[in-house]
Amino acid sequence: PRTAGAAASGIALAFAFPPYGLWPLSLVAVAALSLLTRGRTARQGAWTGLAFGWPFFTVLLKWLHVVGWDAVLGLAFLESLFVVALSAALAATSRLPLWPLWGACLWVAQEWARDRLPFGGFPWGRLAFANTGSPYTPMAALGGAPLVTFAAALTGTAIAGVAVAAWSLRAGSAAGAAADATASSARPGPGRGRFVTVVGSLVLAAVVTGAGFAVPVPTAADDTADIAVVQGNVQQAGMDFLGRPMKILNNHVDATLDLARKVKAGKAKRPDLVIWPENASDLDPYRWPEAGERIDRAAQAVGVPILVGALVEHPTREGYVKNQGIVWDPKKGPGASYTKQHPVPFGEYVPFRDELSKVITRLERIPRDFWPGDHSGVLQTGPARLGDVICFEVAYDEIPRDTVNAGARALVVQTNNATYGNTGQPEQQLAMSKLRAVEHGRAIVTAATSGISAIVAPDGTIEQRTQEFERDVLTARLPLRDDITLADRVGAAPEWVIAMVGVLSCAAAWFAGRRSRSVRQAAQQTDARQNHEGQER
Repeated sequence: PRTAGAAASGIALAFAFPPYGLWPLSLVAVAALSLLTRGRTARQGAWTGLAFGWPFFTVLLKWLHVVGWDAVLGLAFLESLFVVALSAALAATSRLPLWPLWGACLWVAQEWARDRLPFGGFPWGRLAFANTGSPYTPMAALGGAPLVTFAAALTGTAIAGVAVAAWSLRAGSAAGAAADATASSARPGPGRGRFVTVVGSLVLAAVVTGAGFAVPVPTAADDTADIAVVQGNVQQAGMDFLGRPMKILNNHVDATLDLARKVKAGKAKRPDLVIWPENASDLDPYRWPEAGERIDRAAQAVGVPILVGALVEHPTREGYVKNQGIVWDPKKGPGASYTKQHPVPFGEYVPFRDELSKVITRLERIPRDFWPGDHSGVLQTGPARLGDVICFEVAYDEIPRDTVNAGARALVVQTNNATYGNTGQPEQQLAMSKLRAVEHGRAIVTAATSGISAIVAPDGTIEQRTQEFERDVLTARLPLRDDITLADRVGAAPEWVIAMVGVLSCAAAWFAGRRSRSVRQAAQQTDARQNHEGQER
């Protein structure tokens, strides 16, 4: 029953994330895992964690079935190992005083490790990303995504504390009623301490939930820029989304030319800049003249700079490519660029390629490795100083934060979700943009080849969005801000502190368990000695 309950709770947690977005289920799942591991051994807790984590990640990452269901199950299993460690730690610390607090810290510690290991980590499935439209979301402006995770987890563990205390109170009341009623009535009720625990846990859950409403989220604009976001669409969905050469590039050029004609006819206002998505140019515009000429034509027709997403051959490392955002001026042509810093392992490069390719032949579909960039993506695009973040980079705390601290007045997420269209993955990624907007107090523009493209206000509100696999152009007045949030000032410090508290609670549980065993052994030895002496007498 415990294993079945853990699996059901893990699936419930998956439904807290987009495209379902039932965020209260994240609290229920945290509470359930706390209850299922409470009082168990570390080994029992670890098994419960596997029963919870593997179904959770399987449902959450089912969009990866485009690659293969074996990839879904394999990645889900690897990610669930972090939940195994979490659950073992929850079981160990459940015997400590204030165990709901240590449990919430352990959730942050688990995400800290999973965001970094292995190969740079995989942050999908963080509690914060399930709470991008909940009362906890504003806390991102104070301590980033880790603080949102901590607040949601603390509420869930506090709910578990209420359940444990209420059950103990009920059991204690039943035991008291079965005893001498007269004697019981002459002293304080047996459940007074447990009643205080119930009330205290309820108050804690209410305070943490309500705290987000008191957090001011800065949104006042220092300046604005008129933008156009072009979603040109792709030839087909799935692994072979590129189609024939120049198809995707022509789609984006044609959509931009349509915009230019509307501007010339007075049907649309000329934007200050145009934003294209990742991989909008499916050919290297530096090496293929026809690609560069098409981009030139689009930029000259609309008369403003275009931020172009393109794959570019590495100039000195043969066989490597760079995933870039390039500022393309209508007069000067290509200028400043940003190279994606965090390529996706087994998606944009293959670790241990020579060894693994012999075993996993599917890796041959990734013929070249992406070369990582070495600096943040602050680009002067027309009148706007934008911060470029490419695709999955929005999931990692440090990349958007470093970009904002380097001077970005708004963020652009150039992405290509055509491989995973209509699977729920674009909605999950858009939720991350909502959280980052609040965290950094910046408007965020998501530009996708096939959707979902969107404009997110600094308070996390989605002001415009496209449908998937439709050609579309979004136009908007983008707020530009200079002030940075407290989350940007403190950086990763809250995450490190909370995670360290979680690790120290495990150490405290180990020492407490060791001391308890020593006391029991001493008591057993004393009893044995007394029994022996009694037998001699």
